[in-house]
Amino acid sequence: MIAFVSGPVAALAPDSAVVEVGGIGIAVQCTPGTLAGLRMGQQARLATSLVVREDSLTLYGFADDDERQTFELLQTASGVGPRLAQAMLAVHSPDALRRAVSMADEKALVAVPGIGKKGAQKLLLDLKDRLGAPLGTGPAIGSPVSTGWRDQLQAALIGLGYATREADEAVAAVTPQAEAAEGTPQVGQLLKAALQTLNRTR
Repeated sequence: MIAFVSGPVAALAPDSAVVEVGGIGIAVQCTPGTLAGLRMGQQARLATSLVVREDSLTLYGFADDDERQTFELLQTASGVGPRLAQAMLAVHSPDALRRAVSMADEKALVAVPGIGKKGAQKLLLDLKDRLGAPLGTGPAIGSPVSTGWRDQLQAALIGLGYATREADEAVAAVTPQAEAAEGTPQVGQLLKAALQTLNRTR
């Protein structure tokens, strides 16, 4: 198993990055939050999880080991594959997911694209004894970002499959919330609010 990749960032896309390792470009699928911390040409170290299928080998990258471990634990639940696990981590931090499961917070899971009410109820049962208790470290959802939250939010929405127009409208809808927030806006919380506005308009 490839536990991590380390090297300069050679390319960035809405849902992936290419890290140069020993002269080879390794493509890594990442959440928008992880991609937001990467810069072209700068050194990066991503914890990784290799997903093997009959017709593909896909490497998923994470900001830290906790995120990777949560990604792998989520897939032990029935019906959760790597794409859905990654979507869950795009909306919620690992600790926010642990908190949602421990508190049976159905709404938190429904905020993830691809999870309906029945799916959320099933996941809460499946994951109850697997994710563990919240660690209580950091903000509940997302992480503080000092600048460029609009760009990161738009990239996150596009990475989740929404059209540019939809992403622009959702960013505009949550702008008052972001400007009213004390301190720096948290992209994770804004993403959750943006997804709720998109779900209402669909």
